[in-house]
Amino acid sequence: MPEATPAMSAAPAAYSRLTPLRVQAERLVELGVHEIVGLSAAELRAFAAAAETTAPADGALLAVHPDRAPASVLAPLLRRDGRPGFVVVDMPDVDDFAPLDTVELPDAPLYLVTGLDRGDRMANWSPDEALPALAAEDRTPLLLTEGIHWVLQQPEVLARGNCFMTIGSRLRRPNGTLDARTPAIWISNGTGRDGRERRNAPKVGWCWAGNRHTWLGFASATGRNP
Repeated sequence: MPEATPAMSAAPAAYSRLTPLRVQAERLVELGVHEIVGLSAAELRAFAAAAETTAPADGALLAVHPDRAPASVLAPLLRRDGRPGFVVVDMPDVDDFAPLDTVELPDAPLYLVTGLDRGDRMANWSPDEALPALAAEDRTPLLLTEGIHWVLQQPEVLARGNCFMTIGSRLRRPNGTLDARTPAIWISNGTGRDGRERRNAPKVGWCWAGNRHTWLGFASATGRNP
């Protein structure tokens, strides 16, 4: 696998610390995510308030289980330069991308994701190269829905030249093998089938598992807590 260049390893994170969980809950309520999940606003706020008492000092991301709020529903809630997020047209099966067998999700509608990292140092690695490297570091790759939640709470985490893949979500074929596509979140250039009106919009798409991209890192976390 490629080595991280000095520029990658030394570059500081270009995004700020996560807001408190109660603030994140208000953001989800504002977007109507609680209604998608089938919870009341009070239930969402109560979960966040209780979770703050045990959350890590460096913060955590409030996430919704993908079975309750799939990527196709969350993506349009993203905003950048006033433009809504979207899923590429050649990914109609986006919600069929499920957690890898190595990813354990809490059995609850809401949970926390801790120790987030955009994975800039792995830019120009392929997903096939990045996944075992993350495992060796005892890190877990983000799911696509978790990546969307991160951008919903911190839009600045998605920046030109520094976007990210979410290789914890993969599509399994009927024969048990993995589809070669790996999900990613980046910024549309408004070309091709995206359409000029979507230039600068947040974009959910995919890349081949064996391909490298200089502008895509690999988002990961240290863990997930109910």
